[in-house]
Amino acid sequence: MPTEPQQLAAEDNIRCAMPNQMRPFALEPGAGTSVLNPVGGRLVFKLRGEQSNGAMTVFETVAAPKEGPPLHFHQLQDEWLYVLEGEMRIRLGDDVVPAPAGSFAFIPRRVAHTWQNSGRKPALLLAMFAPSGLEQFFERYAELTDQAGDLDTFRALAPEAGMTVVGPPLAQSHPTYTGEA
Repeated sequence: MPTEPQQLAAEDNIRCAMPNQMRPFALEPGAGTSVLNPVGGRLVFKLRGEQSNGAMTVFETVAAPKEGPPLHFHQLQDEWLYVLEGEMRIRLGDDVVPAPAGSFAFIPRRVAHTWQNSGRKPALLLAMFAPSGLEQFFERYAELTDQAGDLDTFRALAPEAGMTVVGPPLAQSHPTYTGEA
């Protein structure tokens, strides 16, 4: 059994290099697989399930003004949202909270939620899900329709992705639209 720190670190590195381990990588801005976002704009996958051994999915997405998904919950995934640019609002259960750039939200599985771009310009959002598994929902949506805001397609695909739609988008349930100056 090695006792020197360098020897311990070298053995740990050997274990990390074993087959089937996740591989580190870095992406340039805009890089990643891109599909149509169900609420308009592009969705760019930054980390997919097959790259993380199923641990998580991460994507960056643009949301058009006033747009957002219907109220829903995930049966299998926890979700994190980070607002990179723009003015959003997020519904968590019954609470609707403002979410300007720099805002963060954690949404445990089975908590009803939605979000909306409440600004007058496109917003940029980073979304993370653990474990992975929602890539197919977004890819299938893009295959079936080129219409942003197609709630029928969203509802039809949701069950196979482990999502349950429980209400309308914020624009319908809470129509207050503040907008950026």
